[in-house]
Amino acid sequence: MDRARDTMPTAKPGFLERTFRLAEHGTSVRTELLAGLTTFLTMAYIVFINPSILGDAGMSRGAVFVATCLVAALGSLIMALYANYPIALAPGMGLNAYFTYVVVQQLGYSWQAALGAVFISGVCFLIVTLTGLRALIVDGIPRSMRIAITVGIGLFLAIIALKNAGLVAASPATFVTLGDLHKPEAILAVIGFLIVAVLSARKVRAALLSSILTVTALSFIFAGNTFQGIVSLPPSIAPTLFALDIPGALSAGLLNVILVLFLVELFDATGTLMGVANRAGLLTDGRMRRLDRALMADSVSVFAGSLLGTSSTTAYLESASGVEEGGRTGLTAATVAVLFLACLFFAPLAGAVPAYATAPALFYVACLMLRELTELDWDDLTEVVPACVTALLMPFTYSIATGVSCGFITYAALKLFAGRAREVKPIVWVIAAVFLFKFVETGGAH
Repeated sequence: MDRARDTMPTAKPGFLERTFRLAEHGTSVRTELLAGLTTFLTMAYIVFINPSILGDAGMSRGAVFVATCLVAALGSLIMALYANYPIALAPGMGLNAYFTYVVVQQLGYSWQAALGAVFISGVCFLIVTLTGLRALIVDGIPRSMRIAITVGIGLFLAIIALKNAGLVAASPATFVTLGDLHKPEAILAVIGFLIVAVLSARKVRAALLSSILTVTALSFIFAGNTFQGIVSLPPSIAPTLFALDIPGALSAGLLNVILVLFLVELFDATGTLMGVANRAGLLTDGRMRRLDRALMADSVSVFAGSLLGTSSTTAYLESASGVEEGGRTGLTAATVAVLFLACLFFAPLAGAVPAYATAPALFYVACLMLRELTELDWDDLTEVVPACVTALLMPFTYSIATGVSCGFITYAALKLFAGRAREVKPIVWVIAAVFLFKFVETGGAH
């Protein structure tokens, strides 16, 4: 009897098991689906914030909403099926603000040319991934500068959020000053920030999304917002689809912009992927076995986003929330992809979300990005000073590119004149030289 049982054919693994190797990773379909739902809820705020930010660049908010949902679904699905990691992708915070408030509004380029710059940066990202140069570049950039870029983007997001909330305003005497706190928009923004902070402190999932929806609901009562419905067919993506201007990006002197986009995409993607994989226990000897596949998913998403009509796409640190719920395979990311597709039918709700409703979530994300400061070696001034220059100049010049440029130049110069030039990797000298040439050529303008 036992012998007969032993010779019976074993059940053939199902599609999900064959695709994602659930048993090998010690997980189940139910666990992965719940993890995917958790990740989605923690990052769904992007479908409200991204159209709001890129709308300020003159882009159609409805089209950007559709592009955001589509590229988030596409990127997450590629990550799921090609790399089999529980990591979701969507348009990145910080880079969307850089796209609108620096490249378009400050430097004066069209949003079509800015999309062209995103496309070219994606080409560069793909090349360094395919050729193996990624490791050389990432390893060559000092850790202090990588930290500084993250912190600086956080500060940049903070000032944008405070401005959108009406909590800071322009002043001819002091440049910035406190806004009018009697306005309902400012009061609702403060309430929204308290909601997201308290919910996050209590470990409530979807804290950012809850804050956005609560403030939006209150805006109908106290701030004169108009209700446009909740569900409808998706808006047309035609206004942004294939609207990128690649020749314009190449001819308009956007080299500085492309370099910054490329560097931030590279550091952000690599750091996020390694961080989430580490929390999921998916590192082998401190390395991701399928890192190049994951980066390929990221770079393809940057391409797709520029074609559809949105700023750079990247891996989301919020994926760690799904990992905490037990997500270990690409089925988690695939679940996120399906949920983003479902979001396409909630365009009226996204269109009714005012800037002061997304500002609290934006400011909270900025606060979290500042914690990286604790990782700096404060006893080494040749590392700390360039890092501080990088981080501080981003908000005070209203430009991520300027902060990155000055930071690399300061790092190279300080190491050189301190007699420690041997500590500087060749890639840093190259980047610093490119940025210095740009400053000499333009005098800092554009």
